Amino acid sequence: MLSASITVDPAFVVGPVRRRTFGSFVEHLGRCVYSGIHDPGHPSADADGFRGDVVDLTRELGVSTVRYPGGNFVSGYRWEDAIGPVDQRPRRLDLAWHSTEPNLVGVDEFMRWAAKAGVEPMMAVNLGTRGVQEALDLLEYCNVPGGTAWSDKRRANGAEDPYRVKMWCLGNELDGPWQVGHKSAHEYGRLAAETARAMRMLDPDLELVACGSSGSGMPTFGEWERVVLTEAYEHVDHVSAHAYYWEEDGDLASFLASAIDMDHFIESVAATADAVRAAGKHTKRINISFDEWNVWYQKRAESQSPSGDDWPVAPVLLEDKYNVADAVVVGNLLISLLRNTDRVHAASLAQLVNVIAPIMTEPGGRAWRQTIFHPFALTARHAAGDVLRLAVDSPVQPTAKFGDVPVLDAVATHDPETGDLLILAVNRSVTDGVVLEVDLRGFPGLRLVEALTLANPDHTWSATADDATSVLPRTNTTAKVADDHARTELPPVSWTLVRLAHP
Repeated sequence: MLSASITVDPAFVVGPVRRRTFGSFVEHLGRCVYSGIHDPGHPSADADGFRGDVVDLTRELGVSTVRYPGGNFVSGYRWEDAIGPVDQRPRRLDLAWHSTEPNLVGVDEFMRWAAKAGVEPMMAVNLGTRGVQEALDLLEYCNVPGGTAWSDKRRANGAEDPYRVKMWCLGNELDGPWQVGHKSAHEYGRLAAETARAMRMLDPDLELVACGSSGSGMPTFGEWERVVLTEAYEHVDHVSAHAYYWEEDGDLASFLASAIDMDHFIESVAATADAVRAAGKHTKRINISFDEWNVWYQKRAESQSPSGDDWPVAPVLLEDKYNVADAVVVGNLLISLLRNTDRVHAASLAQLVNVIAPIMTEPGGRAWRQTIFHPFALTARHAAGDVLRLAVDSPVQPTAKFGDVPVLDAVATHDPETGDLLILAVNRSVTDGVVLEVDLRGFPGLRLVEALTLANPDHTWSATADDATSVLPRTNTTAKVADDHARTELPPVSWTLVRLAHP
């Protein structure tokens, strides 16, 4: 086995564990909404048509925020189509996913679902085909108590109290030529600034997210952020980052090192934002909302939209079946988000149900947890307090995409109130186990509470409705703590959680 070590010290604090790091995303795409969160004929459905089993799994997943209603969908969306009596709502063509939107679920239904699931809503406004006035109308509908046309319409539609939505995305991926209403950086930056300025006149306490790049491979990456923030710096709080990772041509080693790219993405966006801050002599700091991230096999058939005259309602789209290696990568991407908690103030796993999702459902039938559910749920449940910067010594593994990459990646969180310490570690080696030695002299007297490892000799194993439990995070019996020193064996292609506490 290979050998690696980390040293943990409570003095080396990166920043707090932010609950918004554990956000997710519900878009009107495929079966995410219809037969995902909303399935009126399901045995567990409530009076609003929402599946109780999905609400329960959302709570178990530990989701803190949910971004809605898109995504690419929002860039052609008329939100007012989906309020008021359901039988009077128009059906519309969704150009983003070549589908028909029945508008059975809209802002009021989503807000009721968010309350049931115990999540904070994060709304996106359409800056693709619409602009300042439509954003203001939606904000008035959501946040004004009453006495105006839109707020009184909300009250007439059954929501007496305002929703008080705090966090708003100013459009979606408008750097992308695929986006309805695609704009240049100058065009979008000016529109974002105008929209943000107007929205703050209505509600000055909002948190606003400007569109950043839809991926670090975009030809405009970096320059897009510079131009947009030069226009909008004083009017927004965050800039978004979107990134998806997938295994290409059987290159497992590069795929397992995907967090290298996420770290690079975050560092580059933060550096660009700070350069604009210096050039503009601004005092505040712009942070990052990484509000789309996941593993996504974009070349598979299920990622191809309908075409021609076929405009179905809630087609099967982007329904990736995740395996053990995917879960290890998702766990590693969470490590990256936590490690960068000084700059990443929010994040959204895309998406929540059925569409590149940790939760899968059958229409009217079963729901189950995909492999990626487990590292997310356990990290969200146990990460608390401060994120710590680690000293890591690890052997390397060659990769085609990133060169030599450390096989061990890890992060730790420490709760100063309880003294509890959490260590999250991945072994990215394709072939070799790793003996991990942890120096705990900065935390004298800790005992082992729990050690769990997600791994399988067949890293391609995927959960199904018939078998979602054969491969789960299981107790790692090699974990030992003695004399302020911990030792754990990490199998190849694995994700591990170690919890430590005082007696």
